[in-house]
Parts: sequence; C-alpha cells; structure tokens
Amino acid sequence: MEHELRTYVAAPGRMDDLLARFREHTIGLFERHGIRSVAYWTDRDRPDRLVYLVAHEGDPEQSWAAFRADPEWQEVRERSLAEGPLTLSIESVYLAPAGIGPVP
Repeated sequence: MEHELRTYVAAPGRMDDLLARFREHTIGLFERHGIRSVAYWTDRDRPDRLVYLVAHEGDPEQSWAAFRADPEWQEVRERSLAEGPLTLSIESVYLAPAGIGPVP
C-alpha cells in the first residue's frame, strides 16, 4: 500500500466549498477507485490549506487516472468550478516508511 500526503491551497473564499466537495463527493469517489482516506486536516496557521493523507490499494497512477475519468467526478468538478477555481495549488508527496514507527 502506498501513502500519499496532499496539500491544497484554497482559492480566496473557497475553503468551505472545497471541504464540502470532499465531504459530499470526493471521499466516496476516492473509495470507488481504491484511494482510502486516512486523515484530513486544516492548517492552524494558514486556514487556506487543506492537508490530507490517503492510502492507495493499488498503483496510484492507475487509481488517479480512474478517478479523474469517472463521469460522476467530472460532473461534480465542473459544478464546483462554476464560480471559479477552488484551489490555487496542489502538492503531492508519496511517502515511504522510515522503519521507526507504526504506519497507518
């Protein structure tokens, strides 16, 4: 299983919309495509940042490709972007166990 840490910087005034999209749609669609949600956080010092950890059951590239091609995701994404972008940037880091503690 591969773990991925993702950080989104929300567009001004769009954090609530970004969180709602995750809560109402994205997390369920992730599961459909083998992307298991581990945890979600907001940054206490920068409230425009969403940080989350996912675990991929298979090849992450295949999971992301299937997720992005999902017609339901495409519809949800288009609706959520009607008032402009939700994010200014997205950063992704694939993590390898350091061998010194538990892995979720």
